[in-house]
Amino acid sequence: MSEATDQPAVNLWSSAEHALAYLAQASGIPRRAEGEAALLECLPPGVSRVLDLGSGDGHLLGLVLAARPDARGVAIDFSPTMLERLRARFAGNDRVSIIEHDLDCPLPAMGTFDAIVSSFAIHHVSDTRKQALYAEVFSVLQPGGVFCNLEHVASPTQPLHEQFLAALGVAPADEDPSNKLLDVHTQLQWLRSLGFQDVDCHWKWRELALLAGVRS
Repeated sequence: MSEATDQPAVNLWSSAEHALAYLAQASGIPRRAEGEAALLECLPPGVSRVLDLGSGDGHLLGLVLAARPDARGVAIDFSPTMLERLRARFAGNDRVSIIEHDLDCPLPAMGTFDAIVSSFAIHHVSDTRKQALYAEVFSVLQPGGVFCNLEHVASPTQPLHEQFLAALGVAPADEDPSNKLLDVHTQLQWLRSLGFQDVDCHWKWRELALLAGVRS
């Protein structure tokens, strides 16, 4: 479970049933608040623009904008259900722009950003696409900008993966087929090879990890 591989192109997130099932249990993800707090600590003091990749219902972007009240945000997602939730959450908020976009495709032209964040989204694309997306992220970060990916990663062994599922109360047969998990080490190496500085895993609990790097 520790090497980049080609995975089946399964992604159920366009399904309203799948998206709503996630939203119903998202607040109960163990240690999630710890990971989010660690992400906020990694943000630069001055953030003018932030991009949230796979924004879901906008929970993480809302936290970032609260922590950096002078920032403006761009949220992208492709799930109709999540887009509806995003529009409801940020209705009338001129600090937020919402773009319909599938992360399987190259990022659209959106300008540059001081921070790019993501929460439990990038593991739904193939490993090949993950690596390409990281390069796209690097290209649109301002110097000194930070990329913070709070992510679902692969365990080193199958028993540890099964223990993680058990901690979530998920039977192996019910695991999300949209998941395309990759180990922390490989992803950190990708970030370093792209030119990110101060690359590290800043927080980790089982298969949940915060991977971050700075564009120098």
